[in-house]
Amino acid sequence: MTNMAVTRELFDQVMVPNYAPAEMIPVRGLGARVWDQQHREYVDFAGGIAVSCLGHCHPVLVGALKEQSEKLWHVSNVLTNEPALRLASKMVEATFAEKAYFCNSGAEANEAAFKLARRYALEHFGAEKTQIIAFNQGFHGRTFFTVTVGGQAAYSDGFGPKPADIDHVDYNDIAALKAIMSDKTCAVVMEPLQGEGGIISPELDYVKAVRELCDQHNALLIFDEVQTGVGRTGALYAYMNLGVTPDILTSAKSLGGGFPIGAMLTTSVIAASLKPGTHGSTYGGNPLACAVAEAAFDAVNTDAVLNGVKEREGWYREGLAAINAKYHCFAEVRGKGLLLGCVLNEEFKGRAKEFLNAAMAEQLMVLIAGANVVRFAPSLVISKEDITEGLARFERAVAKIVNG
Repeated sequence: MTNMAVTRELFDQVMVPNYAPAEMIPVRGLGARVWDQQHREYVDFAGGIAVSCLGHCHPVLVGALKEQSEKLWHVSNVLTNEPALRLASKMVEATFAEKAYFCNSGAEANEAAFKLARRYALEHFGAEKTQIIAFNQGFHGRTFFTVTVGGQAAYSDGFGPKPADIDHVDYNDIAALKAIMSDKTCAVVMEPLQGEGGIISPELDYVKAVRELCDQHNALLIFDEVQTGVGRTGALYAYMNLGVTPDILTSAKSLGGGFPIGAMLTTSVIAASLKPGTHGSTYGGNPLACAVAEAAFDAVNTDAVLNGVKEREGWYREGLAAINAKYHCFAEVRGKGLLLGCVLNEEFKGRAKEFLNAAMAEQLMVLIAGANVVRFAPSLVISKEDITEGLARFERAVAKIVNG
């Protein structure tokens, strides 16, 4: 078995067909570069979908992993461990939160947040307060609860009866939210910048109005910062630049720099509703994940890296504007920091996947956010040289599509 030929065809033979991966199989990464089985080199503007915050095999993360791997990998949650307590302390110190809960992914962090919101409402306001309001085109994970809260029916339909009392309104539409909120609302769930839904930033007045409505109806405000958190927008967490503080915040993706981990942050008063036995995760808060996440969190939570994100955003916007001046295919470039989306104009509407495929053919890894947006979510410390080279490859891809 060790000499088995590992090819893309093997995926079709042995893997459940819920994904349709690219033909190339990456085998090695360093910084913002990735090499495939044929030793071809790619520039990575995708970051594992906003995960690889320090790029591939960053020495700080490799060092933390190696060191912890020789100490302690796993203990059950009947015990606690030093890396988990250190990471929780640092996250609490750096944010509004007073308590942290660890799990393995963004979906699990959101699952915990939604369960906590329901439990808190039940304990404090009674059994009628169960409504969760989220936003159309939102994305909160793939568990049945989180995919139902996410406002994309294509992901949640076809699995039988959905969890109840979940409603959706359009993002940035405060009147629509106001119309369906009441004292039966237990939580409003929002991304402080919609990711999968098309890289859509919130209006500042709208975020403040959402916070006010939650206060008015004794509803919790949950910020899903799975994609925007840990430096992605140029702040440690996106809420810090919005002038609004959530009651519960979820974090994952960049939190582990590539190692699976998720976290839910909240206040002591709200956290008290998750008493022993009410929720848990076998692997959540395991020492290996927390040691790597602590190293990633420390590395990102510096002025140099966070200010560097804003500087890199400028490099991207400048380069993309130059490409668009030649090829006229983008209506706008949306987003903040290093979560950016090139919105295709009317002429190229619905063809984002073609741009992704053309980029891959030029040995550049990008993402899409729906059918109309090409998305970039690279390493937060990607070099100017790698950005320049990646954008040159992107321009060649754009030219091929525009010129037919």
